[in-house]
Amino acid sequence: MIYFAVLAMSVGLIVIAIFGCALGQSRVVSSSVESMARQPAVAAKIQLAMIIGLAFIESLTIYSLMLSFILLGKLPPTNEILELFKSAPKQELLSSAGEFIRSVIQN
Repeated sequence: MIYFAVLAMSVGLIVIAIFGCALGQSRVVSSSVESMARQPAVAAKIQLAMIIGLAFIESLTIYSLMLSFILLGKLPPTNEILELFKSAPKQELLSSAGEFIRSVIQN
């Protein structure tokens, strides 16, 4: 049960990486355009550096997306999880959640 909870949380954290990539790309393009406006003579060099930087950022985005799809494939179907919650007593669910939180805090 803890394994699946960690998988679900990791998929959510990967989304943060994807948003970070989007913010990074916007900042790179914004800074590059501003630099080209200030010094048009070096626009070709700035554009080359911008494209290389965007390629690296985009590769990180693609790897993050691929990893999230892989992890989503490892999660059990939603129907099985709902049946597990319906069949388990509430006290057992609360105690397993407490154990998970304690193990995260200790590590």
